[in-house]
Amino acid sequence: MVVFVLENVPASLRGDLSRWLFEVKAGVFTGRVSALVRDELWARVTSNLGNGSVLMLYSTNSEQGFWAKSIGDPSRQLVDIEGVLLVKTH
Repeated sequence: MVVFVLENVPASLRGDLSRWLFEVKAGVFTGRVSALVRDELWARVTSNLGNGSVLMLYSTNSEQGFWAKSIGDPSRQLVDIEGVLLVKTH
């Protein structure tokens, strides 16, 4: 399972993600894709971000059962403390 949360990104990026994922709410995409597709989508996000920000959460074999990546200047920041993700607000 993968979830993308987009803030202030170009409409074309939302269109790209909608080809692979389901937009459950404006700017929130989710679906089940392979790790290869997930990594390719992340590469597309990072190259077409514009002035926005993106948070990606995905299932993995970790203590919490998921991991996350972010790019841009999101309203919340991810902090990795010994393999556990915490959220820091500005």
